[in-house]
Amino acid sequence: MPDSDLPGTQLLKTVLEPLLDDFQFWFTRSRDLLETKQLSFMSNQEQSDLLSRVKQAQEELNTAKMLFNATDGQVGIDMATLMPWHQLVTECWNVAMRFRQAPEI
Repeated sequence: MPDSDLPGTQLLKTVLEPLLDDFQFWFTRSRDLLETKQLSFMSNQEQSDLLSRVKQAQEELNTAKMLFNATDGQVGIDMATLMPWHQLVTECWNVAMRFRQAPEI
């Protein structure tokens, strides 16, 4: 079995583990907003589509975290996987910012 004390493994744990936790935090927050609020600046379909994408990303993230944990942090995640999550989080941040700035009806 590979040595889990190798510098690369420690780097993955130091960088990737908190990044995955951040993605989980923001996806959970975004999902809560999208499931509990009617966003006046989005159509029902747009809101539903964004919620679907957040749910899909959460499933992917949970799978990646399970693999990461099962290998004791010895498996990285391809940037091709991380970038869409980052873009989705950014989109969710923009939606949340618009929601906070929107006048109450």
